[in-house]
Amino acid sequence: MNAYITGNTIRKLREAKKLTQAQLAEKLDVSDKAVSKWETGGSLR
Repeated sequence: MNAYITGNTIRKLREAKKLTQAQLAEKLDVSDKAVSKWETGGSLR
């Protein structure tokens, strides 16, 4: 899985819905740090 493409896609979709990382995290019942890691590819390395 390409971490850059995956993270970029998550970020673009989140921004298209006008959500902050914290708002997306709340909807998914995860931490905002987890969303940040997904978007930067930190959790996929």
